[in-house]
Amino acid sequence: MAENNLDFDKITDRKNTNSIKYDFAEKRGMSADILPFWVADMDFKVSSYIQEAIIKQAEHGIYGYSESGSDYFNAVKRWMKAHHGFEVEESWLVKTPGVVFAAAMAIKAFTKEGDGVLIQQPVYYPFGNLIRKNGRKIVDNTLILDDEGRYNIDIEDFERLIKNENVKLFILCNPHNPTGRVFTADELVQMGDICLKYGVTVFSDEIHSDFVYKGKHRVFADVKEEYKNISVIATAPSKTFNIAGLQVSNIFIPNEDLKKRFEHEIEAGGSEHINAVGLAACKAAYTYGEEWYRAMLAYVKNNIAYINEYVEKNIPKLKVLDTEGTYLVWIDFRGLKISHKEIDDLVINKAGLWLDSGNIFGKPGEGFQRINVACPKSLLTKGLEQLKNAVNNL
Repeated sequence: MAENNLDFDKITDRKNTNSIKYDFAEKRGMSADILPFWVADMDFKVSSYIQEAIIKQAEHGIYGYSESGSDYFNAVKRWMKAHHGFEVEESWLVKTPGVVFAAAMAIKAFTKEGDGVLIQQPVYYPFGNLIRKNGRKIVDNTLILDDEGRYNIDIEDFERLIKNENVKLFILCNPHNPTGRVFTADELVQMGDICLKYGVTVFSDEIHSDFVYKGKHRVFADVKEEYKNISVIATAPSKTFNIAGLQVSNIFIPNEDLKKRFEHEIEAGGSEHINAVGLAACKAAYTYGEEWYRAMLAYVKNNIAYINEYVEKNIPKLKVLDTEGTYLVWIDFRGLKISHKEIDDLVINKAGLWLDSGNIFGKPGEGFQRINVACPKSLLTKGLEQLKNAVNNL
């Protein structure tokens, strides 16, 4: 079968498909006709190989409890080796219905109530919610935005917080969402050595690792051999292949004790079986999806270049930060000299756009907005024109 879904300019109507992005605006306080660029799924049809695998699964007619065999693991192993140089072992693998779920299980497994969990704001907001709702303490090693518009790690603050705030778990987000940073090997070593020194477990969310445009993604556990003993590596095909709704993630835990503790929490939560369709889709994606992936990545990269050029030329008071990884672009609105609430009003009510407001990623995100550019260019253009008109009418 040839790959059939390579027309990324095509607009697919997603309304009336139970899409969180398109069908639930009013329930979330937005107007029904708002143009959404918020949640991190793509407006592209998936690889036709994935569609075929799902259709084959559906045609069988029985959808009972399912598990994956060695063919599934081998597909995942090949992908990790080919794309990230990471040699995984089957004994390390724990499948979960999502990376956020896995992060929650890590918090339960490796910390107790009152312990500190370190994050680096502005960062993917569910992490903070999980820490709070599980009775743990958020410890924020805030990323520092330099004059060049690049976020950097305050490594002295990183060590001070770990030493003084009873930090037991570090949730690393790399590539970083929403800032788009891809941390260098040197940065990972600086953080990793401190975590080793103080006995801190590292939950490394690497869900966007297949989207890197500058630098190179390094799997945290593979940076130094010793890091395997403190690592929980969270990966998934969901962002790469636009199958988040199928709920399957691949978590790699080389240390046997950490893996047992993690699995204990999964069993305690009663989540022992993975979505059967998700397993089939993942295997198909990692086995046959290379052509679609390469074409999609090139298209998204062009969209990132386009939004940079458009904003610089047409909305110069805004600044698009350099996107080293992910398909989520971080835009600085502070040049408008208005409050973050007024920025939200501008975007939502005047531009008619649904973006992710920067303040939900923590206080350091105030004044910024996150936009998902994994969509047809014509749709992105429409959104940017609406934003330009709203800013010009301030």
